[in-house]
Amino acid sequence: MNDWPEDGGYGRGSANSQPEGPRRMSHVQRPQVPQQPPRHDQGYNQGSNPNFTQAQGAGYDSGYSSGQVYGGPQGGGPQGGGRGTVPPQYAPGPGAGGPGRPAPDWRKRIKVGSIVLVVAVVAWGIGTYAWASSQMRNEVDLSKVIERPAEGDCTTYLIVGSDSREGMSAEEKKKLHTGSAEGKRTDSMMILAACSSGNTMVSLPRDSWVTIPTFVGSESGKTYPARGGSKLNAAYAMDGPELLVRTVEFNTGLRIDHYAEIGFAGFANIVDALGGVELNIEKGFKDKKSGANFQAGTQTLDGEQALAFVRTRYAFAQSDLQRTKNQQKFLSALANQAATPGTILNPFALYPTLGAGLDTLIVDKDMSLYDLGKMFFAMKGINSGDGKSMNIPISGRAPQNSLKWDMPKVKQLVQQIQNDEKVTVEANP
Repeated sequence: MNDWPEDGGYGRGSANSQPEGPRRMSHVQRPQVPQQPPRHDQGYNQGSNPNFTQAQGAGYDSGYSSGQVYGGPQGGGPQGGGRGTVPPQYAPGPGAGGPGRPAPDWRKRIKVGSIVLVVAVVAWGIGTYAWASSQMRNEVDLSKVIERPAEGDCTTYLIVGSDSREGMSAEEKKKLHTGSAEGKRTDSMMILAACSSGNTMVSLPRDSWVTIPTFVGSESGKTYPARGGSKLNAAYAMDGPELLVRTVEFNTGLRIDHYAEIGFAGFANIVDALGGVELNIEKGFKDKKSGANFQAGTQTLDGEQALAFVRTRYAFAQSDLQRTKNQQKFLSALANQAATPGTILNPFALYPTLGAGLDTLIVDKDMSLYDLGKMFFAMKGINSGDGKSMNIPISGRAPQNSLKWDMPKVKQLVQQIQNDEKVTVEANP
């Protein structure tokens, strides 16, 4: 018995180019499959297969996932998600770092970063200035100096190197060849005039033959009479910095605006904190007392060598006069290296240098850190050729193997400094 209907047999052959449809068995009930909405892959199949009919495509399920997010809009148009799309509210903007993140505003970031950097640098500078100012030893009271000359147009500093062993251990004294003398005396003295016409550094030999004028004791308050015919360094030994300033002003007629003094230990420590100071030594020399032993040529001196260089006097025919020249030369080189961006802007160089010098540097009560900086930059200018360094003019020998000043030249030198004129006076050979 044949249960197949006669309206088109399946598998019986046909001349029709289209395949025969499936035969239906009337006694078999098939479930109704709901019609599925068309998918994008149907368009692909329909376009690539000419035998694929619309009716066949309507019920065909390829099993391929379109990647559509369930619950979201369908379709690939402007409002639809399409395959692998993200709803518009979550779509990243142009240049964004990722989904849901706005594009970085680099101009704003650079601006904020620059402001933060400037604030940090300013805060560091203010903090450093405050710390360094607190370390300064403003101990010399120039208001106790009597009968002072009139102020000039230049800023003048009296820079003193003392032989103070303060804070030095027995081992350090031996290493630096300082001896163990108690108290302190002047080992070097020089006037630095910072002028708009050019800076001038004038060394005052400690054996200069001068008059120690009437003065009021800095501690006792008593008035002491003048003493004629004394060495300059005797004034410091008698009543310290105040009497030394009084004596320099009385014998030169030049007003001293600021005073700065440093001892052996502080001097050597500053040099070491800078990593040494480069110096060109024109002629080698040795001196057993100071420990000096130098070859000619450019070399970097550490603290011990630097102290020996500025203290040596017996190795030279001109003795103290040659030593003052060496002191000027080294101090200018020291300032030239200290007052550089590599030191000032580098905390790892600046703080050790300030720490090494400020705790042993004694200055007057009116000197600020700014004034101290001006002093160093003035010395640096002299090293760079913007200024002049010289000994005070000497006319010959005086009693006790001391040095007599050439007073006419001294007065001319002082007048040029007071009037902020270019110094043309030359020291005697």
